[in-house]
Amino acid sequence: MKEIIKIKKFAEKLSDALGLGKAALTTAYEDILYHMWQEASLPTEIGPKQPEVLDAMSRKGFLAKMEKGIEKPVGYVLPLQWNDGKHCWQSCVWEFKRGHCFLLPGESPLGYRLPLDSLPWSDNIIDRDPFDIPDSFAKTKKTKKGIIGKEMIKTALALEVRCGRLYVFMPPTSHFEHYLAILTAVESVAKMLAIPVVIEGYTPPKDSRVEKYAVTPDPGVIEVNIHPSKSWEQLVERTTTLYGLAKQSRLGTDKFMADGRHTGTGGGNHVTLGGETPDQSPFLRRPDILRSFITYWQHHPGLSYLFSGLFIGPTSQAPRVDEARDEILYELEIAFSHMPEGEVPAPWLVDRLLRNLLVDLTGNTHRAEFCIDKLYSPDSATGRLGIVEFRGFEMPPHEQMSLVQMLLLRTLLAWFWKKPYHKPLVRWGTELHDKFLLPQYVENDLAEVSRDLQQAGFGFQLSWLDPFFEFRFPVCGTRELDNVTLELRTAIEPWHVLGEEATGSGTARYVDSSLERVQIKVQGTMSDRYIVTCNGRRVPLKAVKGKAKDEMVAGIRYRAWQPPTALHPTIGVHAPLTFDLIDTWEGRSLGGFVYHVSHAGGRNPESLPVNAFEAEGRRVARFWNMDIHLHY
Repeated sequence: MKEIIKIKKFAEKLSDALGLGKAALTTAYEDILYHMWQEASLPTEIGPKQPEVLDAMSRKGFLAKMEKGIEKPVGYVLPLQWNDGKHCWQSCVWEFKRGHCFLLPGESPLGYRLPLDSLPWSDNIIDRDPFDIPDSFAKTKKTKKGIIGKEMIKTALALEVRCGRLYVFMPPTSHFEHYLAILTAVESVAKMLAIPVVIEGYTPPKDSRVEKYAVTPDPGVIEVNIHPSKSWEQLVERTTTLYGLAKQSRLGTDKFMADGRHTGTGGGNHVTLGGETPDQSPFLRRPDILRSFITYWQHHPGLSYLFSGLFIGPTSQAPRVDEARDEILYELEIAFSHMPEGEVPAPWLVDRLLRNLLVDLTGNTHRAEFCIDKLYSPDSATGRLGIVEFRGFEMPPHEQMSLVQMLLLRTLLAWFWKKPYHKPLVRWGTELHDKFLLPQYVENDLAEVSRDLQQAGFGFQLSWLDPFFEFRFPVCGTRELDNVTLELRTAIEPWHVLGEEATGSGTARYVDSSLERVQIKVQGTMSDRYIVTCNGRRVPLKAVKGKAKDEMVAGIRYRAWQPPTALHPTIGVHAPLTFDLIDTWEGRSLGGFVYHVSHAGGRNPESLPVNAFEAEGRRVARFWNMDIHLHY
């Protein structure tokens, strides 16, 4: 009873602070009829091993509410909306056919359980246009006397006590000033009554004058959206602080797979670029800037594959514009031809030209390498922020690696602003995956990017990307035989999403992760005397562009394991991979190595590595030197 009195007193004082009085306050109750029906429908006796035990949770919740007093008020609700014409708060009296406000069943906060469908229709809140936000906040004025009218208002502020704490559920608002006014009133009442409160409900509307960051739980990871940085110094400080706080919380940005491979957590390191305000965004002022980014990324596939996660390709979360859909480049060229150069007075132009082209296979605009959902979308005001999201970046294991990614993007933006990159698009065809999924060609491609930036006057060094090459394409092992060095590195392989299948829990689409790819590099004088074989087949080595004549590479794509659902199910497992250096003059193998995709002795681990040393031990155990001289 004390809690109810405390909530009611707080609600009345808050209504007075907003200039509305007590007339519009609505008392909220649990729906007694629903809970009695639910209790009556439960089985008579429930055993611990019966599937009906899940329904017992409903009984447990019902008993907890009965113990608290299901006939007592849960909290109080105040319909609330800002009246632009009279510059004051407006409310109304909610009337229900059952005479009282009975909440929807559930355990969610009171504000999410309001029976809004039982009320007459009302207008929705129109989001504020981000282009209409002034540069600074006006001075706070004293709250005017509010209006309690007949117009239906469905946005409401709610108060309830849970676990001994008073929760204030904030309503949705269109202006940050309105949200701040409610928060100020709550704070003043809480101070007056000496009652601590917890704020929940709707977040403040987006406002370019206010910085915020968000921490959101995602499957397997914690997603942190940090506030924008206005300078390089701010970005360095915030990135370093974020990594440091994560370490103190025993969280990491990398992990080890069961076979010992060092990878990212799977979470994205999505980078957003824009302006301090939407109208200052370089992508809205200069649509040719986005065209330059798209064209340059299309010309350099290494930018798409060096910084991404393991899951790449046409069905990934950030597919390239030229993956899977052959006609998209033709359509892009048409769109580019209608894109003017220099600054334009029409910010909507870039969205209209590219919205239906920067999508994935299903037409999803969010799952694209260049996401323009928040650039100048006509759907809502929150989509007109002048922001382009670069989704092809995975969270790297170190803060300095993350900063190098940001530095690369900032440098490219500065270059394109000074000199836009307007060139024909390249039809890579099968070369896109045949070449640029191998570490050697990715390195060559990024070397060209570094040279381009250096020629443009920026001192970007290729050596700054060395940690990315070692992290993305780790060495499996090396072997030196008769002045010839063989090096095996992990390459990347797209894992395609398969067709729909019926499962016990519904329709699902599996991912074919059975294919893997490695790169074999040969250094030394090969001539026509030596050849390299893999599982008895000759490896088609190619000379590396820009390297010495005695350096050659090749990629090997193989099936690592046999899942029950996969592409080409009749093709068996190729692992382990046995590499031989063959002396054709003597007709024998000089030796080689064997690469296993799992423990060679069949002792596959039952748990993940606990640290880097155990992970390295698992990797080393899968690479075997072989010195048996076989005659061919």
